Amino acid sequence: MLAPLQTGAARFSSYLLSRARKVLGSHLFSPCGVPEFCSISTRKLAAHGFGASMSTMVSFPLQRYHYFLVLDFEATCDKPQIHPQEIIEFPILKLNGQTMEIESTFHMYVQPVVHPQLTPFCTELTGIIQAMVDGQPRLQQVLEKVHEWMAKEGLLDPNVKSIFVTCGDWDLKVMLPGQCQHLGLPVADYFKQWINLKKMTARTLPTS
Repeated sequence: MLAPLQTGAARFSSYLLSRARKVLGSHLFSPCGVPEFCSISTRKLAAHGFGASMSTMVSFPLQRYHYFLVLDFEATCDKPQIHPQEIIEFPILKLNGQTMEIESTFHMYVQPVVHPQLTPFCTELTGIIQAMVDGQPRLQQVLEKVHEWMAKEGLLDPNVKSIFVTCGDWDLKVMLPGQCQHLGLPVADYFKQWINLKKMTARTLPTS
């Protein structure tokens, strides 16, 4: 699936993607539970741009990771918050760790089970309407599709190093394991470590 995600809720926030590229490309940091790895020069990024081809970026330091998997869930929600929350959109962007180009995407809507009817607040916040989730696979089936996609993309090869990237810890520390626990589903090991862009950005802010 190489085409960009659709507009509205079926696309990644341009802010998240640009932040991922900026932080991954210009800082040395420690992802959650993972040793530090090499950074890419900010100066060279500015000179070549994130869309530069591999041939123009061969002088970049090698990254510890071959691929960064940018992930950003949408979930059921309301005011006051409903419990349990359920993932209703499961998107992943596969970024090449050397070029920072998008090589592939995974995207599926997920049918909620406990609270199958989306609230007006949820639709307003996420842009996801009821018709988008009705009749869609449930989380267990979506996780199986994610695993198939990762296998197809070579991400399960032990010689290929990849890691998820999120804007905060909520997606993979709270949302996914919490829903899997509620449903009695296992959490794959590749979801158990990630880079939190918020923490990485905070480390680079100047101190007063």
